Amino acid sequence: QVQLVESGGGSVQAGESLRLSCEASGYNYNSAHCMGWFRQAPGKEREGVAAVYTGRGNTYYNDSAKGRFTISQDNTKKNMVYLQMNSLKPEDTAMYYCAMSGGPCVADNDYGPYEYGMENWGKGTLVTISS
Repeated sequence: QVQLVESGGGSVQAGESLRLSCEASGYNYNSAHCMGWFRQAPGKEREGVAAVYTGRGNTYYNDSAKGRFTISQDNTKKNMVYLQMNSLKPEDTAMYYCAMSGGPCVADNDYGPYEYGMENWGKGTLVTISS
């Protein structure tokens, strides 16, 4: 059974940075797969933020994340993925979820990853940005 555990959330001031981590277990992480980050702000629908296809290293970002967030896979721990978030804004406040699926990402570079393309989800880590 695949399990995803997020960490790294917290409360910071606008303009500061956070790095979220996601540790996956229960699957063959040597097989190419897609790992992504989503977020859900209070009163809003969940949206895709960023994703990486481990097979080729392709990355995808939604427009709000471009230039500020970077998704990466650990070079040695293939079951770890990170989301480096810089220049954080109050509107980045949300619960952030890690998700994964086998095979290429269902994503594009305008919207980022699509929810329906993900098979497994973590429970989330809360990010709060104050102005």
